[in-house]
Amino acid sequence: MSMPLFGKKEPTTKKSGGKKEDEKTPRIEDKYDLKDLLGTGAFSQVRLAESKDLPGEFSAVKIIDKKALKGKEDSLENEIQVLRRLRHPNIVRLVETFEDRSRVYLVMELVTGGELFDRIVEKGSYTEKDAADLIRQVLEAVDYMHQQGVVHRDLKIFPLVFLDLEERRREGEKEAETVNPIEKEQSFQASACPQSGREDEDERSWAVILGETRAQETNFLNFQPENLLYYSPDEDSKIMISDFGLSKMEDSGIMATACGTPGYVAPEVLAQKPYGKAVDVWSIGVIAYILLCGYPPFYDENDANLFAQILKGEFEFDSPYWDDISDSAKDFIRGLMCVDVEKRFSCKSALSHPWICGNAADRNIHDSVSAQLKKNFAKSRWKQLMHAIAMVHKMQRLALSSASMDHQDEKRTDAESLGENPGDPQPSSSSSSSSQQLPANPTSSDICV
Repeated sequence: MSMPLFGKKEPTTKKSGGKKEDEKTPRIEDKYDLKDLLGTGAFSQVRLAESKDLPGEFSAVKIIDKKALKGKEDSLENEIQVLRRLRHPNIVRLVETFEDRSRVYLVMELVTGGELFDRIVEKGSYTEKDAADLIRQVLEAVDYMHQQGVVHRDLKIFPLVFLDLEERRREGEKEAETVNPIEKEQSFQASACPQSGREDEDERSWAVILGETRAQETNFLNFQPENLLYYSPDEDSKIMISDFGLSKMEDSGIMATACGTPGYVAPEVLAQKPYGKAVDVWSIGVIAYILLCGYPPFYDENDANLFAQILKGEFEFDSPYWDDISDSAKDFIRGLMCVDVEKRFSCKSALSHPWICGNAADRNIHDSVSAQLKKNFAKSRWKQLMHAIAMVHKMQRLALSSASMDHQDEKRTDAESLGENPGDPQPSSSSSSSSQQLPANPTSSDICV
């Protein structure tokens, strides 16, 4: 059922007697039993829900707090409009929406098959054909999206968390003989990183993702989940695309906002040029690369250097990790990750490539790929959780600090009104003494977990 969002009222109808007809607004509790908590986000939580009309039929309900989302209502409106437009077997479906005074509820198709990382690592056998089948499903879904005028803008599988090389050496993760390709020293200039002067309209734009660290030597931490998931635990489960929070409809205007996930983002986005559907194709190229070797094509601990690599489109098929991968697969990836947008594959042309159409090798590459995935991404999943906890603690401390400062200002004002010297020492209350003020530019050592 289509519902007005964020308090927007629909016109009311009148009875023949001239009185307004009070139609009961449907409530989510009338149709669903909300059950276990499945996950939480910055503005929302996701709960399991069982249909009251069809017991045993489950959905996932995304519950958005209106107060937390204040000022970002348009982003949610856009996401809902996009989801209502899309109906494809490989895209998570929006079933219906509800709203009350404090929350918006999105009833979504329930996806229970888990993430690509776990499925690939747990497999006993994994081949190019398996990777090609995954990419084919993604291409078909994204091709459909593009036909509907929708650009996803944030396709990814494994969130990239880049670890400090010295830390990796200390923990003995660097091989003695063969250096992992993502641990190579890079020499790109920090000045190649674009500095955006544009005000971003998106909830998760670079201003949020990167903060003030674009030209600093830093470990980039991104704890957004992957958005390619398996529909069910079945071995032959289809893949599903989810999370349309950054998606955009082409008819809504020119796209130029720098947004997405570093490592997966297309060069034209970093170059601050107007862009379109081709950015999704580039991201699929990054995904295909990772699925065939277990590490990302672009890597650097310094965000500026990472962006410089992407802008130049400089990536390699490193030995020995790519020695057993077919030339057809490499040609396919080059076509997806072409810096020249005019020469880059479209989803349709990619779907007709021989590697997708049945030319993928059937050699088992599980040992090599899973080893690299565990080395390069397993720890990052732990660090995602720890970073998320640290950010919650940081926000709590900032809130305490702000409350303490407000309290001190009130005491100072009261003292001045009584003719007291505001510089005289005053006894501290228990609330102000227990709070700590973070430095203006906090580092990881300032955040207690």
